[in-house]
Amino acid sequence: MPEEILALGQFYEVAIEFAVEYGLQIIGAIIILIIGFIVARWLSRMVMGFCEKKGLDITLTRFLGSVVKIIVLCFVLIIALGKFGISMAPFIAALGAIAFGASFALQGPLSNYSAGLIIILTRPFVVGNTIRLEGVNGVVEEIKLAATILTNEDGEQITIPNKMIVGDIIINSFENKVVEAVVGISYDDDPEQAIAVIREALEQNPNVVPEPEPQIGIQEFGDSSVNIGMRYWVPTRQYFQTLYETNLAVYKALNRTGISIPFPQRVVHAVSEKEKAA
Repeated sequence: MPEEILALGQFYEVAIEFAVEYGLQIIGAIIILIIGFIVARWLSRMVMGFCEKKGLDITLTRFLGSVVKIIVLCFVLIIALGKFGISMAPFIAALGAIAFGASFALQGPLSNYSAGLIIILTRPFVVGNTIRLEGVNGVVEEIKLAATILTNEDGEQITIPNKMIVGDIIINSFENKVVEAVVGISYDDDPEQAIAVIREALEQNPNVVPEPEPQIGIQEFGDSSVNIGMRYWVPTRQYFQTLYETNLAVYKALNRTGISIPFPQRVVHAVSEKEKAA
């Protein structure tokens, strides 16, 4: 029992000595951290507000705001540690060694982050654009440092690592997507009339974008029909819906005006044995 009381007394003395010697430093460090967090958040919001007024992309705006916040917090942490007389030089050297060793194990994630930074700064596409690459396409929902998030008309979420984007061919059609279709008409029908009927059917669909204007014309001369090609733009999230609607509208319009859509035909000549001999 006396030994426990003695140990408790020694602990009490050490605690009192520590509080007397480092109490003000601890309070000062806490105050510095609190003020630093407030200032970092304020500067981050100010930078984001400035970027929004200048019309910068939302992804770039958030990135710049986060960078400013992290930089301020790093300086605040250094100042707070300095209140205890702790030098940051050994920590920086240790972090450098750790980063050098970890770079070999984290080549994949680090390449994604660097690629994400390139995408944010160069802005080959922004949130809301329709892009096609690596055999997939969709509307850009979010651009992160590690990956870019797309969604398609089916509501599927597509996550593409950023290193797969940088250096690859990117097709950006902004908020719309092109529809390419073909319909055949008989050689006996007037192609100019058919083109006018198809154009009118497209114009009646509100999902067909007026600019750029739909392109309609003779695409090729088939064996059984004159093939009329159609190219028009629709919102990406209504691609298949609009395609099906316009196909039905074109079919009805052609039938209504008496323009026929022929099916493949072959002419077969039967030759008798006498004709062969002749």
